[in-house]
Amino acid sequence: MQDIKLSTKTFKLEQDPYTYQLQDVAEPELFREIYPYTETPKVPFNYRRVPENMPRDIYITDTSFRDGQQSRAPYTTEQMVHIYRLLHKLGGPNGMIRQTEFFVYSEKDRKAVERCLELGYDFPEITTWIRASKKDFDLARSIGIKETGILVSCSDYHIFRKMGLTRRQAMDKYLGIVSDCIEAGLRPRCHFEDITRADFYGFVVPFANKLMELSHESGIPVKIRACDTMGYGVPYPGAALPRSVSGIIYGLQHHADVPSEMIEWHGHNDFYKGVVNAATAWMYGASAVNCSLLGIGERTGNIPLEAMVFEYASLRGTLNGMDTRVITEIAEYLEKETGYEIPPMTPFAGRNFNLTRAGIHADGMMKDPEIYNIFDTEAILGRSPKVAISATSGVAGVAYSINEYRAAIGEPPLPKTSPVIQRIYEWVVSEYDSGRITVITDEELISKYHEE
Repeated sequence: MQDIKLSTKTFKLEQDPYTYQLQDVAEPELFREIYPYTETPKVPFNYRRVPENMPRDIYITDTSFRDGQQSRAPYTTEQMVHIYRLLHKLGGPNGMIRQTEFFVYSEKDRKAVERCLELGYDFPEITTWIRASKKDFDLARSIGIKETGILVSCSDYHIFRKMGLTRRQAMDKYLGIVSDCIEAGLRPRCHFEDITRADFYGFVVPFANKLMELSHESGIPVKIRACDTMGYGVPYPGAALPRSVSGIIYGLQHHADVPSEMIEWHGHNDFYKGVVNAATAWMYGASAVNCSLLGIGERTGNIPLEAMVFEYASLRGTLNGMDTRVITEIAEYLEKETGYEIPPMTPFAGRNFNLTRAGIHADGMMKDPEIYNIFDTEAILGRSPKVAISATSGVAGVAYSINEYRAAIGEPPLPKTSPVIQRIYEWVVSEYDSGRITVITDEELISKYHEE
């Protein structure tokens, strides 16, 4: 018989949830009806909806130096230190970017960690991601790290097919590793890899229950990072597990008694759902969403950190101290100093994110930038809206670009009927009538203006 008691969270009488036991199956559960592999993955619905339960405090964590660095040329020590400074500046005095994680395998990475620790910032707190060995635990602790990530793959794809273990063997191995981590004086962050292909009630919940028991016995908080490793998660109400983001977060809280502040969502963007899934995780009870700058990460990338800055502001109505102009600083630094080419259409950071080529749009921008600009990008990101001059720009596009230059040198705007604007527009038309296919550069346009 289940006990009935008053919840301190909902202030309703609730039955103690059923305690799920490990299902140590003989054959792996691969959910072939959902993941047929030779077909597109399916999204089944069971119409079981769980309550929204957004925590009072939600925040961002960063994996740019770990997952992000796995998918690009490694950063130098100096670059990592500089990017860490920018993350601190972006996150603001309230630590909205709460943590960032580093590898500590190489001398270069360890040096970067030491240099960043010397800066003395409270946020982002520096954590590590290490191999599950006593040697690595001792290394992390000796550097001065207080929390480390531990890989605990939870789908049968990984348990059976990658590690060659049974569920019981995997759980026993993981619990031993987490105990060693606690014994070494570190806070464990358990990365539940491939949670959206895992048997939620047969492995995830029983394992999470055991972790919470370890936490209560030791007095050390144990964090669970729900990793949507393949981007299979969906935000749809009523979607069935294991793909339901809301179901995963609710289940960890309700069936395994994991507190919100110990739940973190880590998503990938394979099906274009990285950002919406992360916001869903916040809304249903995860305090943290794990991101990387510009979404740089394995395959299609991680949740873009800058996107969640704006998701937070949209959901809470405030930036809570975050400095969004630093996003532009970060984008410029990554391109100029690390050689990373940002796709031009990347929201908030790509060179074309607030650029228009259509003449009718340029005409609207001349009358009121708010018509075609998503928000005041000059005030919020330090980037004024732009108009590219091409075959479709029209006279309005030419006028907009010329007047932007005139404003920069302290001159009043010219109407699009101005003879100067008209002559430059005629030159633009002649360029494309002659077969030009490239965009006319700002330098060309300004040079032509001075000729006039």
